[in-house]
Amino acid sequence: MEQEYGLLDTDDVDTPGDEWEEIDYSDTEADRIARKRDREFDQFRKRLKDADQFKLEESVFDEATYAALYKLVQDGHLDAFGGPISTGKEANVYTALAGEETVAVKVYRINASDFREMGAYLEGDPRFERLGSDKKSVVMAWVRKEFANLGRARAAGVRVPEPLAVERNVLVMEYLGTEDGRAKRLGEVHLENPQTAYEVVREYMTRLYDAGIVHGDLSEYNIVVQESQLYIIDVGQAVTVHHPNSEDFLDRDCTNVANFFVRNGVDTSGEQLKSYLTEHAEPFN
Repeated sequence: MEQEYGLLDTDDVDTPGDEWEEIDYSDTEADRIARKRDREFDQFRKRLKDADQFKLEESVFDEATYAALYKLVQDGHLDAFGGPISTGKEANVYTALAGEETVAVKVYRINASDFREMGAYLEGDPRFERLGSDKKSVVMAWVRKEFANLGRARAAGVRVPEPLAVERNVLVMEYLGTEDGRAKRLGEVHLENPQTAYEVVREYMTRLYDAGIVHGDLSEYNIVVQESQLYIIDVGQAVTVHHPNSEDFLDRDCTNVANFFVRNGVDTSGEQLKSYLTEHAEPFN
């Protein structure tokens, strides 16, 4: 199982959630740069606006988003942009170069029309009590939460994109894919051994739960295959086990994952998967 799908070694994880206690969603350097609007920033913004890959997606970029990208370039995290990997209601993902490495750049829309889904994962968490309904603060908190979730998952031994940098509503992370395009989702590939794939996903879910994390939106659509290894993606909504809705999120994750593998011939169920998780993990209380 480990050779076929490449499970990570588990690092020591102390108190789950510690790394999120100081999440700061106040103004960043990008906001200050945008307010200052120096000549170099204006030139950088014009180059991006004129780039073909961005002409149809200008709704994603407000003034401070350009400044966030500018700051990431200045700090050495980005050098050149490629094309879009995916577009969505809340965020677009692009390829970019960082030195000789291809990275993924996820840009969340500040002015997205519907934040109700985001709110379900933030409401009830004391770290975000001051958020209210301010869209900018919600997105800023969400992006930093996703950055922290990625680091937490990797520390727990789960393959996820490596988080590289975050600035305002922009997240830079490891690119999963090839020169021909993004990594395929689990539901887009033929599984030679569905049982083994199921056991790997089950182990990932167990490791997350053991570290006090529930993905909250897990299915075949956010598990991808990269060089015969499984990765979990889109962890911005992941919550700690202390979240008031964590049990409901866990039930949904188990049902979605089990249903997919049942369709691929695996003898399991949502109830069976959840029982395995709770029996083999000892989440922090």
